[in-house]
Amino acid sequence: MTGFTAIAWRELRRAWSSGGLVFPVAFFLLVAILFPFAIGPDGKLLARVGGGVIWAAAVLAALLPVERLVAPDQETGVLDQYAVRGIPDTMVAAAKMAGHWLGFAPPLLAATVIAAALLNLSGEQLGQVLVALAIGTPGLAALGVATAALVAGLRGAGALAGLVMLPFAVPLLIFGAGSLDGQASALKLLGAVSLLLVAGCPFVAGAAIRMGRS
Repeated sequence: MTGFTAIAWRELRRAWSSGGLVFPVAFFLLVAILFPFAIGPDGKLLARVGGGVIWAAAVLAALLPVERLVAPDQETGVLDQYAVRGIPDTMVAAAKMAGHWLGFAPPLLAATVIAAALLNLSGEQLGQVLVALAIGTPGLAALGVATAALVAGLRGAGALAGLVMLPFAVPLLIFGAGSLDGQASALKLLGAVSLLLVAGCPFVAGAAIRMGRS
């Protein structure tokens, strides 16, 4: 098993074994449950805004596991062991992103089916939401690991993570919600932003990991 695969598999196992995915998914569903109470029982209105609600809930839920992605490995010296073994910090960050996405995205997509029923979305709308989330969640996972690396070891890391991550997640939210209206251009822009984050965040996270070691 290569270093990349081993790190990604470790992240995936840790996410499932520690129950770290329960809270994001529970939070995601809680938003979907509470929103109809706030907006009222108008099914047409719920269906019209439901896709945007799902995207906003997904972005906020992506914040919850940020503190466990990098800081524990930094505190226990795991990142130092990777460096001693000659594994580049950029590769470590990319592997963490892959493992985080594999652990985070499938439960979120499964929970979206339940959220869609609560928000009165049609089958066609549900399909659009699932496609958009499948395209956008890699960017959310990459942004989450980069944010985790930037705030690791800082006091109040949880609050800082929100301040760092949410502004960069806004394009994903805008294009993700826009793609639900059948706008092909919004879906393409969503894919472009997600790809940009996946390509760039490993270098940002790798640099932050190196700075945290010095």
